[in-house]
Amino acid sequence: MTNSHRFTYSAAQLRELAAAIVGHAKRLGASACECDVSEGRGLSVTVRKGAVETIEHNRDKGIGVTVYVGERPHARRGHASTSDFSPAALEQTVSAALAIARHTAEDDCAGPPESTLLAREFPDLDLFHPWDLETEEAIGIAQRCEAAAFALSKKLSNSEGASLSTQHSQFVFANSLGFMGGFPTSRHSLWCAVIAEHKGLMQRDDWYSAHRVASRLADPEALGRYAGERALARLGARKISTRKAPVLFEAPIATQLIGSFVAAASGGSLYRKASFLVDSLGKQVFSPVVSMDERPHEPQALASSPFDEEGVATRARSVVREGALEGYFLGCYSARKLGMQTTGSAGGNHNLVIRQSKAPGPDFAGMLRAMGRGLLVTELMGHGVNLITGDYSRGAAGYWVEGGEIRFPVEEITIAGNLRDMLRGVVAVGSDVVVRGARRSGSILVDNMTIAGS
Repeated sequence: MTNSHRFTYSAAQLRELAAAIVGHAKRLGASACECDVSEGRGLSVTVRKGAVETIEHNRDKGIGVTVYVGERPHARRGHASTSDFSPAALEQTVSAALAIARHTAEDDCAGPPESTLLAREFPDLDLFHPWDLETEEAIGIAQRCEAAAFALSKKLSNSEGASLSTQHSQFVFANSLGFMGGFPTSRHSLWCAVIAEHKGLMQRDDWYSAHRVASRLADPEALGRYAGERALARLGARKISTRKAPVLFEAPIATQLIGSFVAAASGGSLYRKASFLVDSLGKQVFSPVVSMDERPHEPQALASSPFDEEGVATRARSVVREGALEGYFLGCYSARKLGMQTTGSAGGNHNLVIRQSKAPGPDFAGMLRAMGRGLLVTELMGHGVNLITGDYSRGAAGYWVEGGEIRFPVEEITIAGNLRDMLRGVVAVGSDVVVRGARRSGSILVDNMTIAGS
């Protein structure tokens, strides 16, 4: 099926717009130019207690233009954007970007990528699976999801709602080096959060599913029931005394831990010396149990792309091998600042897969048994992560584990440590992988952290 009825513009028209922008920039005196032309459409609905709360239809389009005046090391950079695709607006946007560039300071690292780094091949990664979903059908799916949770128990009578979203977009990126590439994508998601109440005390929990292909979303009723089961399980949560113990990060929470590592290993933090991972390439930053790969060309994956936001070709690579850091996350600018080469990471990582080094890790029950006694974390709150020092302190909730089994829910605690010690203290990475975005991990067991309670 073609995209002609799904978008206002054809792919060919987006390419024509991109070529026109690059041409305008050259004629107006830019030394180099990059532009991104995109449009998207989608539907999102939210229901709460069976009633419709929101219905949102979105249609978006935009053009971003970056120009450079002068060559490195004397380049000046300017950026402007517009949602108006008319010829006059395109020229005005390019002119605005040039005006900004001429008034900015020279930057010896500014400029487009070297032409040899640009993507030359554009494999079909099967990222576009549109869902012809009518509003009433979307409402019905969200209602079924929430109703399945409520049907579990009379203790479940309130919710934060259930939401269904389907989004489709397409883009073209082009630069004055002759690069032009783009493709359409889809993303669909389903979420439900419910509130359990017993004897005047309330607990909430949620669950979420996302995929490029609508048919691969979690079954609505199953997702709702699971969200309900999680909320019910948290009833009777207790405080615990302050102690040191192993901590098991549930899979969705483990990706947040990995997110802190990615932020510390990213170019902006590194060249500003605002990371505890400065000068860490080749060094042991995780325990030998952990390996981490980037896989940007996986079909249908949520963070797949043949090139990054600068047009640089992406490639599969090892980021961490048996605990040793083999690669940072760099775009062209940060790579030049560091005297290194871009890793094709402008815009973020692409399908980062965290795994146990030698063999697949245990399933979730096996991870609990491996921990024996300690804290299972299922929710984190706050933003207490200092990437400069590595100090880590987050509000948390979850379950206390004894004898390898969950004993009771826990709330109003804080977990604390230092990321250096936490990453080196990873004991196991589970096979209970949950895929929701650009990072993919099972649960992660850290050998020892401070748990601050009552």
